[in-house]
Amino acid sequence: VQLQASGGGLVQTGGSLELSCAASGSVSSIDVMAWYRQAPGKEREFVATITRRGLTNYADSVKDRFTISLDNAEHTVSLQMNNLKPEDTAVYYCNSKIVGLSITSYWGKGTQVTVSS
Repeated sequence: VQLQASGGGLVQTGGSLELSCAASGSVSSIDVMAWYRQAPGKEREFVATITRRGLTNYADSVKDRFTISLDNAEHTVSLQMNNLKPEDTAVYYCNSKIVGLSITSYWGKGTQVTVSS
């Protein structure tokens, strides 16, 4: 599985951005897609996840501001980010998981999101 993320950029506090991640390769095997982020000097953290059936889960810090969605036909996961805050500044990474006897995880290259105050 290969993942290509896009859509990062610079935005002011309160603004919006949408990230997209296109999956290719063995996409029919993907069970879960997710977004993670890593701020400077911090560990990578979970942001949001969505299953193939559309079940979603969010980190408390982004709940009610971010929305994850999945286009199964296009094999694309999106992250709509509203009311952005400076603490949302990070490199955002797309992730996919194939769940079997073990979980196989794939990562895309990150895309930078910078929120200015």
